[in-house]
Amino acid sequence: MVRGVRPEWRQRVGVLTFHRCINYGSYWQARCLVEGLRARGHDAMLLDHRSARVDRAEWRCALQPLLPARGPSSDRALYAAKARKFLAALAALSRSRPFDLDAPHGLEAYDLVLVGSDEVWNLLHPWYGRAPLFWGAGVTGPRLAAYGASFGTYDAQHGLDAERGLWLRRFDAISVRDANSRALARDATGREPALVLDPCLAFPPQIRLPDVGEPYLLVYGHSFPNWFVHAVRRVRERGWRLYSAGYRNDWADAQHLDAGPLEFARLVAGAAAVATNFFHGCVFALLHRKPFVCAGSFYRANKLQSLAEQVGTEARLLSEDRADAAAELLRAPLEPEVSERIAALRAQSLLFLDHVLA
Repeated sequence: MVRGVRPEWRQRVGVLTFHRCINYGSYWQARCLVEGLRARGHDAMLLDHRSARVDRAEWRCALQPLLPARGPSSDRALYAAKARKFLAALAALSRSRPFDLDAPHGLEAYDLVLVGSDEVWNLLHPWYGRAPLFWGAGVTGPRLAAYGASFGTYDAQHGLDAERGLWLRRFDAISVRDANSRALARDATGREPALVLDPCLAFPPQIRLPDVGEPYLLVYGHSFPNWFVHAVRRVRERGWRLYSAGYRNDWADAQHLDAGPLEFARLVAGAAAVATNFFHGCVFALLHRKPFVCAGSFYRANKLQSLAEQVGTEARLLSEDRADAAAELLRAPLEPEVSERIAALRAQSLLFLDHVLA
């Protein structure tokens, strides 16, 4: 029993998210949210939705993640090994009995169903985009809430249709992780959603540090613009090697294409700095207090910009006209106020959860 949690407050909580994605961020935010809830004394588990359609799409993407560009055919075996590591890691997590994503009749009742984190309301997601389950349709139980939910690339200017607005108004409490999602949820419900941290920062996982030999910069992402590549490669002047995790980047010195979620976390923990264009590249750099730079992209603009504004790292989101700043930023420790802001946001995030679970 966790200190400060009375036994009668122990609740059965189902977490509804994209836990089956072969994606480092999806895995870790699902795991951290469940483990964080369990550490606070609740019986939390992932709601294990299944879909053959989604599984096929995930595996196609996992084996050819750089499409429309195609990597060497030899990479497929490495990407397959990476996917198998994800499946093994997923099997170790606390999950409900499997049920059909599109016909969730087998979903059990919980004291609380918590939707999120991840892009659970992104209507533009190629295979999860319009699944009613993530909007609470088919969910039974006394309470329904959202933690750190996001609309991803779906922009607030488009608004929501009447049916989805009605679904959101059924939620007892909503929190989001970015300003675009906050605007969409506010307009649909007439309520001001709370702004919370990604679960990886709200409930930091304990990562065993690797045995670090030569210093290296971790590259996480793919399809980087040329100006970013040229700017980042200047760190070689310091004697750093460039390790690419999870995706092929031929401009790096070493490719760790088959890294599973645990290996990825350790690669970040052991790095001297991080270069990324992914949201969770920034999150894990912040988690381990690593200097980082990020190339902005249209697909991730909403969540990247919002995270940077929340924690005070706007200068580390680079555009081509500021490419020359990359080498200096990768050498510079994170600003002291970044940790202070994260601590304040963590406290705010836990207050939201405690309120929902009260």
